Amino acid sequence: MAGTNGTPKAKALGARLKEARKAAGYTVRGLADQLGLSHSAISRWETGARSPETEDVASVLAVTGASSADRSELLEMARGTNDPQWLSVQSGDRERQMAALLEFERDASHITDVSPLLIPGLLQTADYARAIMISGEVPPSEVETRVAVRVGRRETLTRRNPAQLLALVGEAAIRQQIGGRETVVDQLNHLLNVAEMPNVDLRVVPASAGWTPALEGPFVLIDFDNDTPIVHLENRRAALFFHESADVDAYRSAVDKVKQVAMTPADSTALIANVITELETTT
Repeated sequence: MAGTNGTPKAKALGARLKEARKAAGYTVRGLADQLGLSHSAISRWETGARSPETEDVASVLAVTGASSADRSELLEMARGTNDPQWLSVQSGDRERQMAALLEFERDASHITDVSPLLIPGLLQTADYARAIMISGEVPPSEVETRVAVRVGRRETLTRRNPAQLLALVGEAAIRQQIGGRETVVDQLNHLLNVAEMPNVDLRVVPASAGWTPALEGPFVLIDFDNDTPIVHLENRRAALFFHESADVDAYRSAVDKVKQVAMTPADSTALIANVITELETTT
Protein backbone atom coordinates (compact mmCIF):
# COMPACT_ATOMS: atom_id res chain seq x y z
CA MET A 1 0.00 0.00 0.00
CA ALA A 2 1.31 3.45 -0.86
CA GLY A 3 2.39 5.62 2.03
CA THR A 4 2.46 9.31 2.81
CA ASN A 5 5.37 10.12 5.07
CA GLY A 6 8.38 11.39 3.13
CA THR A 7 10.83 8.76 4.35
CA PRO A 8 14.49 9.00 3.25
CA LYS A 9 14.11 6.00 0.94
CA ALA A 10 10.92 7.44 -0.61
CA LYS A 11 12.76 10.71 -1.30
CA ALA A 12 15.66 8.85 -2.87
CA LEU A 13 13.34 6.78 -5.06
CA GLY A 14 11.46 9.93 -6.06
CA ALA A 15 14.68 11.60 -7.16
CA ARG A 16 15.50 8.61 -9.37
CA LEU A 17 12.01 8.60 -10.91
CA LYS A 18 12.33 12.31 -11.63
CA GLU A 19 15.69 11.66 -13.27
CA ALA A 20 14.13 8.94 -15.45
CA ARG A 21 11.26 11.24 -16.46
CA LYS A 22 13.58 14.07 -17.45
CA ALA A 23 15.91 11.74 -19.35
CA ALA A 24 12.90 10.56 -21.39
CA GLY A 25 11.90 14.15 -22.16
CA TYR A 26 8.61 14.15 -20.28
CA THR A 27 7.13 16.98 -18.26
CA VAL A 28 5.25 16.05 -15.10
CA ARG A 29 1.94 16.60 -16.89
CA GLY A 30 3.12 14.70 -19.94
CA LEU A 31 4.05 11.65 -17.90
CA ALA A 32 0.83 11.88 -15.91
CA ASP A 33 -1.17 11.88 -19.16
CA GLN A 34 0.68 8.80 -20.38
CA LEU A 35 -0.10 6.97 -17.15
CA GLY A 36 -3.65 8.23 -16.78
CA LEU A 37 -2.85 9.87 -13.45
CA SER A 38 -3.02 13.36 -12.00
CA HIS A 39 0.12 15.47 -12.26
CA SER A 40 -0.02 15.97 -8.48
CA ALA A 41 0.41 12.21 -7.98
CA ILE A 42 3.60 12.27 -10.05
CA SER A 43 4.85 15.32 -8.16
CA ARG A 44 4.25 13.66 -4.79
CA TRP A 45 6.13 10.56 -5.90
CA GLU A 46 9.08 12.60 -7.13
CA THR A 47 9.38 14.61 -3.92
CA GLY A 48 8.99 11.51 -1.76
CA ALA A 49 5.89 12.94 -0.10
CA ARG A 50 4.08 9.79 -1.17
CA SER A 51 5.45 6.32 -1.83
CA PRO A 52 4.31 4.77 -5.12
CA GLU A 53 3.25 1.16 -5.37
CA THR A 54 5.77 -1.17 -7.00
CA GLU A 55 3.35 -1.46 -9.94
CA ASP A 56 3.35 2.33 -10.31
CA VAL A 57 7.14 2.38 -10.40
CA ALA A 58 7.10 -0.33 -13.07
CA SER A 59 4.66 1.75 -15.14
CA VAL A 60 6.83 4.87 -14.91
CA LEU A 61 9.92 2.90 -15.94
CA ALA A 62 8.09 1.31 -18.87
CA VAL A 63 6.85 4.64 -20.21
CA THR A 64 10.23 6.33 -19.77
CA GLY A 65 12.10 3.46 -21.42
CA ALA A 66 14.38 2.72 -18.48
CA SER A 67 17.15 0.19 -19.03
CA SER A 68 16.83 -3.32 -17.66
CA ALA A 69 19.48 -2.56 -15.04
CA ASP A 70 17.73 0.63 -13.88
CA ARG A 71 14.40 -1.16 -13.86
CA SER A 72 15.72 -3.94 -11.61
CA GLU A 73 17.43 -1.46 -9.31
CA LEU A 74 14.45 0.87 -8.88
CA LEU A 75 11.93 -1.93 -8.43
CA GLU A 76 14.14 -3.28 -5.66
CA MET A 77 14.45 0.21 -4.22
CA ALA A 78 10.64 0.60 -4.23
CA ARG A 79 10.35 -2.05 -1.52
CA GLY A 80 10.29 -0.72 2.03
CA THR A 81 9.88 2.96 1.14
CA ASN A 82 7.43 3.40 4.01
CA ASP A 83 9.97 2.23 6.60
CA PRO A 84 11.04 5.16 8.83
CA GLN A 85 14.65 3.95 8.70
CA TRP A 86 16.69 2.93 5.69
CA LEU A 87 19.39 0.47 6.70
CA SER A 88 21.83 -0.70 4.05
CA VAL A 89 24.24 -3.57 4.51
CA GLN A 90 24.63 -5.09 1.05
CA SER A 91 26.94 -3.26 -1.34
CA GLY A 92 24.28 -2.51 -3.97
CA ASP A 93 21.95 -0.86 -1.49
CA ARG A 94 24.84 1.06 0.06
CA GLU A 95 25.65 2.48 -3.36
CA ARG A 96 22.03 3.59 -3.66
CA GLN A 97 22.36 5.24 -0.24
CA MET A 98 25.45 7.13 -1.37
CA ALA A 99 23.60 8.38 -4.44
CA ALA A 100 20.77 9.46 -2.15
CA LEU A 101 23.19 11.24 0.18
CA LEU A 102 24.54 13.25 -2.76
CA GLU A 103 20.99 14.19 -3.74
CA PHE A 104 20.11 15.21 -0.18
CA GLU A 105 23.26 17.34 0.06
CA ARG A 106 22.36 19.09 -3.19
CA ASP A 107 18.92 19.95 -1.81
CA ALA A 108 20.09 20.84 1.71
CA SER A 109 19.87 24.27 3.27
CA HIS A 110 22.12 23.35 6.21
CA ILE A 111 24.46 20.43 6.86
CA THR A 112 26.02 19.55 10.20
CA ASP A 113 28.89 17.06 10.00
CA VAL A 114 30.24 15.67 13.26
CA SER A 115 33.47 13.82 12.50
CA PRO A 116 35.71 12.88 15.44
CA LEU A 117 38.42 10.89 13.63
CA LEU A 118 38.46 11.89 9.95
CA ILE A 119 38.11 15.07 7.93
CA PRO A 120 34.45 15.24 6.81
CA GLY A 121 33.81 13.90 3.32
CA LEU A 122 32.60 17.28 2.04
CA LEU A 123 35.97 18.80 2.96
CA GLN A 124 38.37 16.06 1.86
CA THR A 125 41.01 16.60 -0.81
CA ALA A 126 41.42 14.03 -3.56
CA ASP A 127 44.71 12.68 -2.16
CA TYR A 128 43.31 12.40 1.37
CA ALA A 129 40.19 10.60 0.14
CA ARG A 130 42.30 8.33 -2.06
CA ALA A 131 44.53 7.36 0.87
CA ILE A 132 41.48 6.44 2.96
CA MET A 133 39.98 4.35 0.17
CA ILE A 134 43.19 2.49 -0.60
CA SER A 135 43.74 1.71 3.08
CA GLY A 136 40.06 0.83 3.40
CA GLU A 137 40.42 -1.91 0.79
CA VAL A 138 38.25 -0.31 -1.87
CA PRO A 139 38.74 -2.31 -5.10
CA PRO A 140 41.50 -0.61 -7.15
CA SER A 141 39.23 -0.34 -10.19
CA GLU A 142 36.74 1.74 -8.16
CA VAL A 143 39.08 4.09 -6.30
CA GLU A 144 39.33 6.94 -8.81
CA THR A 145 35.59 6.96 -9.52
CA ARG A 146 34.83 7.14 -5.82
CA VAL A 147 37.42 9.87 -5.28
CA ALA A 148 35.85 11.93 -8.06
CA VAL A 149 32.40 11.51 -6.50
CA ARG A 150 33.65 12.54 -3.08
CA VAL A 151 35.49 15.60 -4.35
CA GLY A 152 32.45 16.50 -6.45
CA ARG A 153 30.40 16.80 -3.27
CA ARG A 154 32.08 20.18 -2.71
CA GLU A 155 29.64 21.67 -5.20
CA THR A 156 27.10 21.71 -2.37
CA LEU A 157 29.18 24.46 -0.76
CA THR A 158 30.06 26.44 -3.89
CA ARG A 159 26.84 26.36 -5.91
CA ARG A 160 24.48 29.29 -6.23
CA ASN A 161 22.57 29.51 -2.92
CA PRO A 162 24.98 27.06 -1.25
CA ALA A 163 24.22 24.99 1.81
CA GLN A 164 25.46 26.24 5.16
CA LEU A 165 27.95 23.83 6.74
CA LEU A 166 28.78 23.36 10.40
CA ALA A 167 31.75 21.00 10.62
CA LEU A 168 32.63 19.78 14.11
CA VAL A 169 35.94 18.00 13.61
CA GLY A 170 37.85 16.16 16.31
CA GLU A 171 41.42 17.25 17.02
CA ALA A 172 42.42 13.65 16.34
CA ALA A 173 41.25 14.09 12.75
CA ILE A 174 43.45 17.17 12.37
CA ARG A 175 46.52 15.35 13.67
CA GLN A 176 45.86 11.95 12.06
CA GLN A 177 48.64 10.99 9.63
CA ILE A 178 46.67 9.72 6.64
CA GLY A 179 48.42 9.40 3.29
CA GLY A 180 51.74 10.84 4.42
CA ARG A 181 52.93 14.26 5.53
CA GLU A 182 52.46 16.04 2.21
CA THR A 183 48.90 14.77 1.86
CA VAL A 184 48.04 15.89 5.39
CA VAL A 185 49.56 19.35 4.89
CA ASP A 186 47.61 19.81 1.65
CA GLN A 187 44.44 18.65 3.38
CA LEU A 188 44.91 21.03 6.30
CA ASN A 189 45.65 23.94 3.98
CA HIS A 190 42.44 23.11 2.16
CA LEU A 191 40.59 23.32 5.49
CA LEU A 192 42.03 26.78 6.08
CA ASN A 193 40.82 27.90 2.67
CA VAL A 194 37.36 26.43 3.16
CA ALA A 195 37.09 28.02 6.61
CA GLU A 196 37.19 31.44 4.92
CA MET A 197 33.98 30.72 3.02
CA PRO A 198 31.01 32.66 4.47
CA ASN A 199 28.78 29.57 4.50
CA VAL A 200 31.24 27.34 6.38
CA ASP A 201 31.59 27.20 10.17
CA LEU A 202 34.58 24.98 10.93
CA ARG A 203 35.24 24.15 14.57
CA VAL A 204 37.74 21.76 16.11
CA VAL A 205 36.72 19.71 19.13
CA PRO A 206 39.89 19.67 21.28
CA ALA A 207 41.22 16.45 22.76
CA SER A 208 41.07 18.18 26.15
CA ALA A 209 37.26 18.33 25.92
CA GLY A 210 37.00 14.82 27.32
CA TRP A 211 33.96 12.75 26.46
CA THR A 212 31.41 14.23 24.05
CA PRO A 213 28.61 12.64 22.00
CA ALA A 214 30.96 12.89 19.01
CA LEU A 215 32.92 9.98 20.44
CA GLU A 216 29.88 7.74 19.93
CA GLY A 217 30.60 7.96 16.20
CA PRO A 218 30.37 10.31 13.22
CA PHE A 219 27.05 11.47 11.82
CA VAL A 220 25.59 13.98 9.38
CA LEU A 221 22.44 16.01 10.09
CA ILE A 222 20.85 17.42 6.93
CA ASP A 223 18.25 20.19 7.09
CA PHE A 224 16.04 21.37 4.23
CA ASP A 225 14.07 24.57 3.74
CA ASN A 226 10.74 22.82 3.24
CA ASP A 227 11.21 19.21 4.23
CA THR A 228 11.88 16.90 7.17
CA PRO A 229 15.50 16.77 8.41
CA ILE A 230 17.47 13.58 7.86
CA VAL A 231 20.32 11.97 9.82
CA HIS A 232 22.91 9.77 8.11
CA LEU A 233 25.18 7.29 9.88
CA GLU A 234 27.83 5.12 8.27
CA ASN A 235 30.42 2.59 9.38
CA ARG A 236 32.55 -0.08 7.76
CA ARG A 237 29.72 -2.53 7.12
CA ALA A 238 26.47 -0.56 7.12
CA ALA A 239 24.81 2.79 6.51
CA LEU A 240 21.58 4.20 7.92
CA PHE A 241 19.20 7.07 7.19
CA PHE A 242 16.37 8.08 9.51
CA HIS A 243 14.01 11.03 9.80
CA GLU A 244 11.63 10.50 12.73
CA SER A 245 11.51 13.56 14.95
CA ALA A 246 12.59 11.80 18.17
CA ASP A 247 15.71 10.44 16.47
CA VAL A 248 16.54 13.73 14.75
CA ASP A 249 16.06 15.63 18.01
CA ALA A 250 18.47 13.29 19.79
CA TYR A 251 21.20 14.03 17.26
CA ARG A 252 20.43 17.75 17.25
CA SER A 253 20.92 17.68 21.02
CA ALA A 254 24.23 15.89 20.47
CA VAL A 255 25.30 18.65 18.08
CA ASP A 256 24.53 21.28 20.72
CA LYS A 257 26.62 19.45 23.32
CA VAL A 258 29.58 19.02 20.98
CA LYS A 259 29.39 22.63 19.86
CA GLN A 260 29.52 23.81 23.47
CA VAL A 261 33.00 22.35 23.95
CA ALA A 262 34.32 23.03 20.43
CA MET A 263 36.86 25.76 19.79
CA THR A 264 35.85 29.03 18.16
CA PRO A 265 36.38 29.26 14.40
CA ALA A 266 39.39 31.54 14.94
CA ASP A 267 40.98 29.23 17.50
CA SER A 268 40.24 26.26 15.27
CA THR A 269 42.06 27.70 12.27
CA ALA A 270 44.93 28.75 14.53
CA LEU A 271 45.29 25.16 15.73
CA ILE A 272 45.20 23.86 12.16
CA ALA A 273 47.87 26.38 11.13
CA ASN A 274 50.04 25.28 14.07
CA VAL A 275 49.74 21.63 13.08
CA ILE A 276 50.77 22.54 9.53
CA THR A 277 53.84 24.33 10.90
CA GLU A 278 54.71 21.32 13.05
CA LEU A 279 54.46 18.99 10.07
CA GLU A 280 56.53 21.25 7.82
CA THR A 281 59.31 21.84 10.35
CA THR A 282 59.60 18.41 11.95
CA THR A 283 62.19 16.15 10.37
